[in-house]
Amino acid sequence: MRFFLDTADLTEIQEAVAYGILDGVTTNPTLMAKAGVSDPESHYRKICEIVSGDVSAEVIATDYEAMVEEAKQLANIHPNIVVKIPMIPDGVKAIATLSQLGIRTNCTLIFSPAQALLAAKAGATYVSPFLGRLDDIGHDGIALIKQIRLIFDNYGFETQILAASIRHPKHVIASAEAGADVATMPFKVLQQLFKHPLTDIGLERFLSDYRKHLESTTS
Repeated sequence: MRFFLDTADLTEIQEAVAYGILDGVTTNPTLMAKAGVSDPESHYRKICEIVSGDVSAEVIATDYEAMVEEAKQLANIHPNIVVKIPMIPDGVKAIATLSQLGIRTNCTLIFSPAQALLAAKAGATYVSPFLGRLDDIGHDGIALIKQIRLIFDNYGFETQILAASIRHPKHVIASAEAGADVATMPFKVLQQLFKHPLTDIGLERFLSDYRKHLESTTS
């Protein structure tokens, strides 16, 4: 499974890259606004200079022609850019056109297997099922990942499953078990993956024993 960071914060991205486990980044207009970005094109370029993998950049337009033109502009920023397109009829139409043009796409706001199937048939590079938002309304986000995985495997679709709207480490592990190709997560969730109370206790015990050994040999 590949790990993407869902953020526009350059400091978070740099720290995640330093861990040696980051494969890409996803962003959206909300994250860009949260990071105080005034020049999105320049900011996308900076992200691509930090990360060696795919960087999802989302269109603002919602009609077919405008989405295609905006996608072309975004794709020209850097070879690593993957254009995020919303799961709407014009979005699927745009994905089909962009696929023919060789522009990679990430179909976002996926909430059903039917939507994922449509995006895959149109040639999307990624589909992004939103786990957390489904869980919020009492649906099973991980079950959706399993359904999409089964459908894609049944028909040999090359479209990759990018688990999104991840809220906690359990989402990451369950997505991996369900066969998602990528998990994109907030920086705080990535940090939480490192944590386990027994690791902390064990490390402190090792250090305590070592300090006691030093004291006994120097006394």
